[in-house]
Parts: sequence; C-alpha cells; structure tokens
Amino acid sequence: MTETYDIIVVGGGHAGCEAAHAAATMGSKVLMVTMNMNTIAQMSCNPAMGGVAKGQILKEIDALGGMSAVISDKSMIQFRMLNKSKGPAMWSPRSQNDRMRFAEEWRLALERNTNVDFWQEMVTGIIVENDKACGVITGMGLEIRSKAVVLTSGTFLNGIIHIGEKQFGGGRTGEKASTGITEQLVHLGFEAGRMKTGTPPRVDGRSLDWSKMEEQKGDDEPEKFSFRPETEPLIKQKSCYITYTNPEVHDILATGFDKSPMFNGRIQGIGPRYCPSIEDKINRFSERNRHQIFVEPEGWNTVEIYVNGFSTSLPEDIQMKAMRKIAGFENAKMFRPGYAIEYDYFPPTQLNHTLETQPIEQLYFAGQINGTTGYEEAACQGLLAGINAHQKIWGKDAFNLMRSEAYIGVLIDDLINKGTDEPYRMFTSRAEHRILLRQDNADLRLTRKGYELGLATKESFNQSKQKEKDINSLLNDLKQKKVEPREVNPMLESKGSAAIHVKSSVFQLMKRPQIHISDMFNITEPLTEYLNKYENSILTSTDIQIKYQDYIDKEYKLAEKMLNLENVKLNKELDFFNMPSLSSEAREKLSKMRPDTLGQATRISGISPSDISVLMVYLGK
Repeated sequence: MTETYDIIVVGGGHAGCEAAHAAATMGSKVLMVTMNMNTIAQMSCNPAMGGVAKGQILKEIDALGGMSAVISDKSMIQFRMLNKSKGPAMWSPRSQNDRMRFAEEWRLALERNTNVDFWQEMVTGIIVENDKACGVITGMGLEIRSKAVVLTSGTFLNGIIHIGEKQFGGGRTGEKASTGITEQLVHLGFEAGRMKTGTPPRVDGRSLDWSKMEEQKGDDEPEKFSFRPETEPLIKQKSCYITYTNPEVHDILATGFDKSPMFNGRIQGIGPRYCPSIEDKINRFSERNRHQIFVEPEGWNTVEIYVNGFSTSLPEDIQMKAMRKIAGFENAKMFRPGYAIEYDYFPPTQLNHTLETQPIEQLYFAGQINGTTGYEEAACQGLLAGINAHQKIWGKDAFNLMRSEAYIGVLIDDLINKGTDEPYRMFTSRAEHRILLRQDNADLRLTRKGYELGLATKESFNQSKQKEKDINSLLNDLKQKKVEPREVNPMLESKGSAAIHVKSSVFQLMKRPQIHISDMFNITEPLTEYLNKYENSILTSTDIQIKYQDYIDKEYKLAEKMLNLENVKLNKELDFFNMPSLSSEAREKLSKMRPDTLGQATRISGISPSDISVLMVYLGK
C-alpha cells in the first residue's frame, strides 16, 4: 500500500462510519479498514435508533452534518416520540429500523463519498513514530501510512463470546476478534480494562402467537429524525409487541445460574447497568414476578424477531426452555441464542476533549473503546473524532461542544472528566441544562457550527436560519394578535382553563400550561389562516419557547451557580446510604469515590443533577 491517506478509520461500525464520512466530507482523504465489508454499520444489538436522550443525540448529529439520522429515516419501520406526557425537554424520538436496509444505506452513503476508500483486513497495530500515530499495520503485514488514525474497534479487541460454559474468541457472533492492538497500546503506556455486554436470542416470527401479546403501534402522525428535506416521515408502519416473563420462566432460568459465566466468575468485565441480562434482572430484582419483553421485528421483509429484554448468556437449552414459557412464545423457534461478550476498552480519562489520546498524538478513540454503550453514543463520538482529526492535520482549530450546547458535549465531558468503569449510557438526567438541549431545537443550536466546519450544507444552514426567523416572527405576531372572550372562552373552558373577561393576546393565553398552539386553530378564521402558513416544527418550537422561557432563563443562572460548587467541602464521614432521596446509584458511587467537594461529586459518572440538589439540601440542613 504505497498511497498515504490523511486519515485511517479502523472499524466500520457506527462510530467508524460517522468518522469516515465527516472527515471525508470536510475534504480529507480517508481509508476505512474493516475486517468485513459486508458488516459495515451492522446493528449488532437491537434494530432501533434513538430513545431517551439518544434521540436528541441523533438530532444533534444531523444538525452538525452527520448521517445517522438520515440513515435512520431511510430504514425506519416505526416511529414513536417517547415521553410526550412529560415536558418537552424529555421528548425523545425513537425508531424501529430494518436492520439490513440500515447497513445498506450506510454503505451506499460511504461509497457515494469519493474521498472514502475501503480495505478489508484486520488491523493488528498502529504505526507510531515520535509519539505520533502515522498509520496502521494489518494482519498480512501491510503498512498503510496516514497523518491520523481513528480507532473505533467496538467489541472486537480481544473479544470473547460466552454461552453458558462455552466460550470462544469473537467480536460478534460469526466474526473473529481483533488482536494485537491492546497489547501494543498497553506497552505504549495506555491503561486498558474489560467490559461486558450481551444480546438476546433471535427467533422465528412465524412460530410466535401474536394474539397473546399486546400490540405496540407507532405514532398516528409519525415524525422523523433528520431536519433535512431528503427524507420523509413514514406512511405505513410495522407494529412491535409486548409480553412478559413469569415466575416459571424465572425458575427455569435460575436452574442455569451455576453454568452462567456471569455468576461463576468466567466473565470479569462489568456489564451495562441500564440494560442488564435477564438472569441479572431476576437475581437483582427477585421481588418482581415478571419483566417486560419487547418483541421487535428486524425489518420489513424478514421473519427474524429481536427479543428485547431477554439478553442472556445462559446455556442455549435453558434459554429455549425458559423462553417457551413466555406468553406467545410457547412454540418459538430460535434462530440463534443470546450470548455475552467481553472486550477490551481504554478508560476515556486518557483522552483530550477532541478524543485525541494524551499519550499518542494524532490517534483518536471513538465508540465502545471509550467505555460507552449504544449506537448513538458511538456515532456522535465518531463524528467528533472525524471532525477533530481533520481539523488537526489541516492546522485548524479543535472543535468542542460545551455541556450547555449539546448532549454530545455532556457525553464527552463526562467521559473525559469522570471516566467510567461500566458501560456509559446517555440519559436526559445527565444533562443539567436539558431544557436548553431539546430535540426540536438541535438545528438552531448546532447547524451554524456544522456549516462553519464545512460539514453541514449551505442548504441546511439556510433552512435553520429561516426556521429561527419564522419562530421569532411568530412569537412577535402572537403578542400582537388579540382574541375576544366570546371567541376563545369555549375552548378555554373545554381545556379546564379559566375564562377571560377582556380582550387578550394569543401569546398570553399560550403561557397557560393547558393551552397549546394547536388549540388556537379555529378560534377565528384570520388566526387560523395565519397559523396555517407555518410548518408543524415552527409551531411546536414556538409553543415550547412561550411556555418555558422563564425556565430557560433560570437554566443560564443555574449554570453560573454550578461553578461555585467547587468551594463546598464534603465531610469524609457523610453516610450517603442514610440519604434515601439519593438514587441507589448515587449512594453506591458516592460511598465508593468519596469526593472532596460538591463540584467533584457532579463529575462522578451516574450522579445526576437531582442527586446534587439532594446533597445541597442535606448540607443546607
């Protein structure tokens, strides 16, 4: 390989795809090296994108110019906006996706980018000269040179798959593990660790009795992830289903605990706290007599079903026996059993905010190698690593996002400053400024930044500017538009809101919690005609802005106050387990880490802003 690349991306998962696409779009010549080109952008776990906080991350990736939201829209089979019964800071878009179409769309997107080349082979080492990454060494001994390397190895570094008492090397079922890189990096001074994740069985949908399950349809009016006009909301959708385990299922599973690698000590890595295996759930929550199982189709034209909630590494015969006691699964046929996988990761405290490693310059880590879990968390890291690798080699300023600017900024700040000893997953509770970081305004927050980088298109930038202009125009007009009591009181009364007695502005009426902009249609014909000029996204964002402006202002003041927490000392003798208002994770982590100040406590992984508030109240007493 005589050609020298600007950037080599190692790995073709969600992080690798975003890294390669971003750097190449910005003008770098990129080589993606992957062990199997047929598994680029493979959805290794569930066939879904988005969800709580993850949907916001997808929107942010899209606003910056990344591709995950577009790919998700193009491969979507169902859409749901989660948490609509809560405030808009909690609204989180989620999709079910066609696994095969998702991978195909990503492959096509990368192939259409003329700055991306591909090479199928295992990377066994990084070329390091003068403490700088200068390329990679492959399993065949090829040396491929570059100005920077982005390592996105997923679960492949020394991966070991566990099914009951069986274990074998692999980064994913049917694929071999990657070896050599961990050993080299440890020799160069890096600290490495082990983590564990798992996946449930896949079953034949033709063998299930769907009548015994609860149908879970998509939204009546589905939306989409991308702000760009190149994708459209779904017209038809595919349903998911819900069923439950029962005591008989739990009893059968328990018979295999002595053969479970999780309980007999063969698995050393720490698993994801918020996505535990079914054996972990029935062990930790023994008081519960059932657990929810989501039955998710893998695509439009396949009978393969993902059994979400039944992740397990028990022997396959016990998996099958227990699963057939679940309602609707009495005659289930298994395509492949669930399994656990252990893999190497590198504590992310060894990184800079750009995701460049501290020991080796021009080497970037993104995805599960940094201790995260989830497609979306990996994708946004890949995006930032690709951007910053490009910026570095072309002598441009590093690109960072603050915690108050994006969930991506929260995630990276958490990883760099707090580190993690268990798979990190993003939640809305991790963001202290989440009312500022809503899914509806990601384009307003970030598209300008993406455009200035040369990643987001001019069309996207102009669209976001027009959206901002329309919202401001609508806000100002609603302050001027007045309605008579006789015109609006019937609607107010139907919503349980007090009647008005004098002519009032639409703006003031919409500040009421029960009244939304959709309620202002059909009040008067001129008002209806005026509102009809605006798209739903403009109306929704304006509605939120009117209702939450006071809270938004308070968020900025709160951010300033948080800077003072470093001065609040914590007594080393504090008994956190005697503070019932703290989350169980907070009690556990605070007792273990023993932070010196309240400021340090805020940076411990898993300590939420609400936990800090509890501590502040306790200290005040």
